[in-house]
Amino acid sequence: MNNHHPISRSLSPFFPSQITQFMASENQTMVTEFLFSMFLNLHESGLLFFIPLLLIYGFIITGNLVIFIVIQVDTALHTPMYFFISVLSFLEIWYTTTTIPKMLCSLVSEQKTISLAGCLMQMYFFHSLGITEGCVLTAMAIDRYIAICNPLRYPTIMTSNLCIQLTAGSCLCGFLLVLPEIAWIATLPFCGPNEIHQIFCDFTPVLSLACTDTSLVVIVDAIHAVEILSSFLVIALSYVRIIMVILRIPSAEGRHKAFSTCASHLAVFLLFFGSVAVMYLRFSATYSVFWDTVVAVTFVILAPFLNPIIYSLRNKDIKIAIQRLFCCQKRAGRIGS
Repeated sequence: MNNHHPISRSLSPFFPSQITQFMASENQTMVTEFLFSMFLNLHESGLLFFIPLLLIYGFIITGNLVIFIVIQVDTALHTPMYFFISVLSFLEIWYTTTTIPKMLCSLVSEQKTISLAGCLMQMYFFHSLGITEGCVLTAMAIDRYIAICNPLRYPTIMTSNLCIQLTAGSCLCGFLLVLPEIAWIATLPFCGPNEIHQIFCDFTPVLSLACTDTSLVVIVDAIHAVEILSSFLVIALSYVRIIMVILRIPSAEGRHKAFSTCASHLAVFLLFFGSVAVMYLRFSATYSVFWDTVVAVTFVILAPFLNPIIYSLRNKDIKIAIQRLFCCQKRAGRIGS
């Protein structure tokens, strides 16, 4: 018996490839959820990763929250530099919350899947917050550049209004730039397989599962490259100029004081942009699944974990403000009792 569709029989001489694709798509089941294959082989050992990751996530949330609250409460820290640090700490809380809770669930739960809608949401907020962080780091570099290279005009240039405008612009840039790409991915058909070879939903692993042409991703990669390189160049050029100015300071104490105000930001910049560049500036280059995961862990878990340590241990003002806050709490507790 001939089971071919009558339309396909009549049109196949003229459009053979299109008809074949049409008939194939009729028989395909659309994917509604994705499976994180990285967590499949862990089984009982998942708990060994769950406990350290839960502790790290708790530290990231607590550390960044303490820094954010201290900067808001302590009037001595109401300066542009600390304003941007508080914004960065606030963003880090949500940046890690888009991925780590789902990782924790996948480590201990039998269900290691995420819905298509959930995957799109995770990608959108992860990349939006990541781009916003990159823009805030760029604003921080500009702030340090003006403070060290043009100190007399610094108070009149870096006003509170400008800080708010730079932050609002960073958020607008972050949350709008990713939107077209997510909207495009949402229109793509996914018909199997559905295994994501990564620890969270990301563009390349998800696009590789689409059962249609995704060559448009080259344009998207170019846009991401421009975003990353623009921020990188602004920060790098700012620090080249800053270092040149610092080296001209006659006293060793003056040089140390000037550089110490930039050291924490420079460390965060290198950690964040270094791992992001390795992950997203490779174009056609491919890594093994192991190295993809290592790089992903670096900027998803390690960088947010180290940021509160860098900002608190490397910064005397924040350490003093934290001590002052906890001393006030203890004193208030004694008076209350």
